[in-house]
Amino acid sequence: MAKNINNIIFGIIGVTYRCNAKCVMCNIWKHPTKKDVEFPSRILEKLPNIPVFNVTGGEPFLKEDLQDIIDILKNKSERIVISTNGFLTDKILRFADKNKNIGIRVSIEGFPAANDKLRGLKNGFDKGLRTLIELKNMGFKDIGFGITVSGENTKDLLPLYNLATYLDLEFATAIVHNTYYFKKFDNVISNKEAVANEFKKLLYKLLKSKSVKNWFRAYFNYGIINFIAGKPRLLPCEMGSSSFYLDPYGIIRPCNGRDEIMGNLNVQSFEEIWHSKKAAEVRELVKNCDKNCWMIGSVGELMKKKIFVPINWIIRNKFLKKRDTERIIGSLIHNETRAGAESKVASIEN
Repeated sequence: MAKNINNIIFGIIGVTYRCNAKCVMCNIWKHPTKKDVEFPSRILEKLPNIPVFNVTGGEPFLKEDLQDIIDILKNKSERIVISTNGFLTDKILRFADKNKNIGIRVSIEGFPAANDKLRGLKNGFDKGLRTLIELKNMGFKDIGFGITVSGENTKDLLPLYNLATYLDLEFATAIVHNTYYFKKFDNVISNKEAVANEFKKLLYKLLKSKSVKNWFRAYFNYGIINFIAGKPRLLPCEMGSSSFYLDPYGIIRPCNGRDEIMGNLNVQSFEEIWHSKKAAEVRELVKNCDKNCWMIGSVGELMKKKIFVPINWIIRNKFLKKRDTERIIGSLIHNETRAGAESKVASIEN
């Protein structure tokens, strides 16, 4: 059955796969797009009005016509957020001066040593933090940074949250994923229990906060712990139905986690793509997807749509003092212990 375009709540716009970083957990930089094959900004006129757009890359600020892209999206959305590594400080500040009603999120993977190693950018932490501070000084409201935890930077999670709190900046979290988008399929969290426990500490800090927004962030981090434990998603995935991903080539996909193609915006209207037989087939594949991805972009909007699910969790875990997180980590410890024992037995038998 065709999905109503009016039900779309979130769109991811990948403007380029060119990148100035060389991230350990992402290989996009090894597969850059060429300028002449990236979609022209004018095709964005075909997109419907959508509440939220996330503009991403690669590194979006390497895109020469980024201003044209934002100008078009401004007429179609209540909120636009650009994800960047923050390295091109001067360029970002000039852009921000003309676009003070958008959001900017800088990816910072830890304090200097961890960030610069994981991002493959010398002075990457200094540049990213400087970008954030200068945006703050400009009076920019919708700014913040986020960390993608990979195991190597686990101990920087809480200190970075404390830094964000001190600077009065938004703070987002993520866990490494393996998808075609990242061109990476061998990301591994070696010590799941340790990583999950760091997220648990953050979760309880957020629950103790007086900020209602932080309570919902606690639920999101609960979902990350759930993902680490290899359990099914807390909320059903609606990518391809209430959200989509437009890649730098102009191809519409259900998300940046699956590589199925719904249509080509260069030669089709969005309506034609969205109501096509191919799109319906892709949505069926999404229904049976076993990736269990948990990323703030899509999940954040879905939490708003299905708000009573996180509200119920907040009531249980903040006010009724239930310990859902402890149960998940307990099962994780049990599974790791069993896996370790089985591996030891197999080693002895061989």
